[in-house]
Amino acid sequence: MIRPGSTLGILGGGQLGRMIAMAAAQLGLRTHIFAPEENSPAFDVAGEHTIASYEDEAALVHFAKSVDVVTYEFENVPSATADILSAHAPLAPNAQALAVSQDRFLEKSFISGLGIETAPFAPVENEAELAEALAAIGRPSVLKTRRFGYDGKGQIMIRPGDDPAAAFEAIGRSPAILEGFVSFEREVSVVAARAKDGDFAAYDLCENEHRSHILDITRVPADVRPETEEQAVLIAQKIANALDYVGVLAVELFLVRENGQERLVVNEIAPRVHNSGHWTLGGAETSQFEQHVRAVCGWPLGATARLGRVEMRNLIGHDADEWERILAEPGAHLHLYGKAEARSGRKMGHVTRIFAEKP
Repeated sequence: MIRPGSTLGILGGGQLGRMIAMAAAQLGLRTHIFAPEENSPAFDVAGEHTIASYEDEAALVHFAKSVDVVTYEFENVPSATADILSAHAPLAPNAQALAVSQDRFLEKSFISGLGIETAPFAPVENEAELAEALAAIGRPSVLKTRRFGYDGKGQIMIRPGDDPAAAFEAIGRSPAILEGFVSFEREVSVVAARAKDGDFAAYDLCENEHRSHILDITRVPADVRPETEEQAVLIAQKIANALDYVGVLAVELFLVRENGQERLVVNEIAPRVHNSGHWTLGGAETSQFEQHVRAVCGWPLGATARLGRVEMRNLIGHDADEWERILAEPGAHLHLYGKAEARSGRKMGHVTRIFAEKP
């Protein structure tokens, strides 16, 4: 167990690292941020920071030796980086969770191997394999790079009549995965935490709306049947247990409705605090950021009960220019990330609104 007064090392200096550091400070922990960007938002709220490449072994070793436990805010941590850090300090979540989640083919294979439904999929290394995959899976389907894709980047739809070669060229001819298109009614997600002793706590299932492939609005609770929500939580717990996971994770799912029945198809997992869990900051008894700190430090998990019906809206680009109006709105909880420049598609903050439960 990591005691108050200890130092939590955080790999990555974006808004997620910033909010983890703020939660850690409230629990009496120091934080040390490691990131390559000079103007990382998390630096503003951390006691110490290191600016260095994730491939800088000497800097990584010094960082790991200066902290009591290491966590991360994003899943594309190089495997060599994880190996170096874990040789000198506890790393949570573990390297297996990183390896599985940062390669879409490994991720889909892992999930389907647990008996959990995913879209049909096949690996694609070249145009011949793409043709074979299309013949097996059909169209429409989605071609995605195996690595480094987020917010809709690194993927392209292939519809009837489209040129597969052009699609492969559009993703840079990178190692890829072809996924069958899932005709879903809505996207939902489970944000949950698992402790080292196997204790598990999930927040209520939330439903998500996207704008230009970026999360726009999260609403909680999701408008699904109780048994569907129960199934979603069990899926998240099964994945977390199989990974021997420690920390907060998110499981993104498609809700499919057929003949009046609901079923869930897993889209992907994120081994970290997640944008669709931002509503917990003010909307739940324990925020996902505090929960993550509790888990990676070996502390008891907090209560996950909602404090009402909740809506979280991302402030993307110049949406954040409305900060003054939002501050004047009763019941609106504004969170800005300290980023210097607003750009199209850049997450600048979020606002959470909490409403009374419907009678």
